[in-house]
Amino acid sequence: MRPAILAVLAGGILLTGAACESDAQVYNAGAAPAPSVTPSATPTDYTADTALVCGKLDKVFTGELNDFGAAIGKMIAYKEAKQAENADKAEKSAAAELQSAGAQIRKETSAAQNPELQQAGETSAVKFETSAKDRKFIKKIKTTADLDKNLKPQLAEWLSPVAGYCG
Repeated sequence: MRPAILAVLAGGILLTGAACESDAQVYNAGAAPAPSVTPSATPTDYTADTALVCGKLDKVFTGELNDFGAAIGKMIAYKEAKQAENADKAEKSAAAELQSAGAQIRKETSAAQNPELQQAGETSAVKFETSAKDRKFIKKIKTTADLDKNLKPQLAEWLSPVAGYCG
């Protein structure tokens, strides 16, 4: 057994020695070359485009949300007057305005150059649309006092994803 090990070792030494004297090209399989140090690219400036997108969002917020507020106002008035059928119609109209606001936010932010603003817009749109579909927020509102108590935190929830870009 011992002569076999010596033969393998000797053969390895012979092969190694032969490789050193050979004309064959030898490749270094050692450590990878050090990465070149180049300055990182300047981050893209989205300021002008973001201002443009935020201007469009402002129109969405004032337009669609004003329409939502009008529908909620009607709903409250009908609920207080015990006109359930009209209150239901106004509730559906308010939900439709939320849905529309979500769609408009998605449309305006999807064209943004800043991918983070695009994502924030998508998040905000989903929040509006979820509230429109499940109507939990709308159903909590029966009086103007309910609206006053619930609207500000709900608006913050809906708008917070884009507020950091359009604040």
